[in-house]
Amino acid sequence: MAPQTISVVGIGVSPGIAIGPAFVLEKTDCAAHRWEIPPEGVAGEIRRFRAAVAASASQLRSFKRRLARDLGPQHVYVLDAHLMMLKDRMLLDGVARIIRGERVNAEWALQQVVARFREAFAAIEDPYLREKAGDMEDIGQRVLRNLVGASHEQVTRIPEGVIVLARDLSPSDTAQMRKEWVLGFAIDMGGKTSHTAIVARSLEIPAVVGLEDVTTRVANGDPLIIDGNTGQVLLHPDEQTVRHYEALRRRYHRYDVELHKLRELPAETLDGYRVGLEANIELPEELPSVLEHGADGIGLYRTEFIYLNRTDMPTEEEHYQLYRHLIEMVLPRPATIRTFDLGGDKFLSQVPLAKEMNPALGLRAIRFCLREVTAFKTQLAGILRASAHGKLRIMFPMISELSELRQAREILGEVARDLERRGEAFDPRLEVGVMIETPSAAIIADILAREADFFSIGTNDLIQYALAIDRVNEHVAYLYRPLHPAVLRLIRDVARAAHTQGISVAMCGEMAGEPIYALLLIGLGIDTLSMNAVSLPRVKKVVRASRLAEAQQLAAGLGQFSTAWEVEEFVKSEMTRRFPEDITSDGRQICLI
Repeated sequence: MAPQTISVVGIGVSPGIAIGPAFVLEKTDCAAHRWEIPPEGVAGEIRRFRAAVAASASQLRSFKRRLARDLGPQHVYVLDAHLMMLKDRMLLDGVARIIRGERVNAEWALQQVVARFREAFAAIEDPYLREKAGDMEDIGQRVLRNLVGASHEQVTRIPEGVIVLARDLSPSDTAQMRKEWVLGFAIDMGGKTSHTAIVARSLEIPAVVGLEDVTTRVANGDPLIIDGNTGQVLLHPDEQTVRHYEALRRRYHRYDVELHKLRELPAETLDGYRVGLEANIELPEELPSVLEHGADGIGLYRTEFIYLNRTDMPTEEEHYQLYRHLIEMVLPRPATIRTFDLGGDKFLSQVPLAKEMNPALGLRAIRFCLREVTAFKTQLAGILRASAHGKLRIMFPMISELSELRQAREILGEVARDLERRGEAFDPRLEVGVMIETPSAAIIADILAREADFFSIGTNDLIQYALAIDRVNEHVAYLYRPLHPAVLRLIRDVARAAHTQGISVAMCGEMAGEPIYALLLIGLGIDTLSMNAVSLPRVKKVVRASRLAEAQQLAAGLGQFSTAWEVEEFVKSEMTRRFPEDITSDGRQICLI
């Protein structure tokens, strides 16, 4: 009897459908055992550890050359980050300190330091930052294998035409794969910002992550279907299911070909209204995908990653080089940099922070910047210097009152005057924007608009704060409703306030990347939508098939509804009527069904 079809749902991070045999990449962690060493052996043990670190760095440099050759130099930055971790004083000094203090072997000391990193990152609420713990785990395992003389996992043995299943995939794993042989990825761990997700999107390979235990339920050669659009993975699909998904795959391919034709075309409505479509990125390695999908620029560049896994603060030069690379990659398009949103639940080892009961409402973002002025000025100097190389804009996160904007602009002015005295070039007309993420900022948008050069609505936090919903709390997540009338009124009022003062308003939250919301948001007055790169052509398709008057009519129709559910049903009905071939039955995605 054939095995019964089993459906497992994870997080779809790279769209498309893959049908084929499974290949389970088994990676066993190398274990460390503890033993004591004599006092005279301490120096030698530290030397042994440093030799293992050097060997690990040499291996990563080799992988970096291979990745640059196969995918292009723009994809090597995650390996650069791993190489930086091998130089991290917290890692190097921490291991040496344990070896000296406890007189134990290097393997055990290394394991203790990596465990501390793991615990620190596990306490972080932000999913992007929390996933960075995997990078340190990967580094720790590589050094540990070099310490004990164990062989490294070889992923080059992956056969042609398979769906790769793994507990997790590291950058070095990806660097060793023959990408043309891989149909898709199904991964136990990870989220939308994990390395696997980013690489899969860049390569346009269907991928589903966050499957928890799929590797324990599948054997090599088992038939498999993964749907990167919905996050569904089907184990042992029957013939009828396979035929259904083969038809969907063909349809998706045709759809994708049509979307690709839109890449060089403007996001312009049928009646000539131009909408800005920009991309959100978190790592430099995402830039190629952004350009490939036809973004008008970078609408949100998150800068927190530069502060992670280090015991010293980033220097002005590090900031400058990073942002200069960004702006030179996207020329002549503009790029908008958000100053660091650290503090609260986000780990920053350089600055001691008290444990907070509610980090989402605590010392974070602009509040943290205004307290840690030295770190803030260092980043601002790097941004200003980079502005000399292209069209750069800056925006401040989590502004809740006018005084915060004024303080931040005053500090920016001080930095600019200092750069002038030093003879450093920068753009004196650099635009300064405000992220509208708090209800108070939305309510006083008319006041903020008098002193800001542009607005960008961060809907992820704005919805959370407006509806008093912890978006990562599974017990109340069902109340997180982007189309709640209160949220839509705030968006409408912010857009009106911005336009009254003659400034533009963008949206950079997850809501901006949902094609089903695109027409409504345009009708509410949003000038630019910023999203993940993969969503760009899907939203563009909606824009180019619509008229501005239709968008405004859709927005005007919201007044007749009192609940989020009623608005959702209305929008879904209108969009499925307008785009019957594109909107799925659940109303949330453009593509199949």
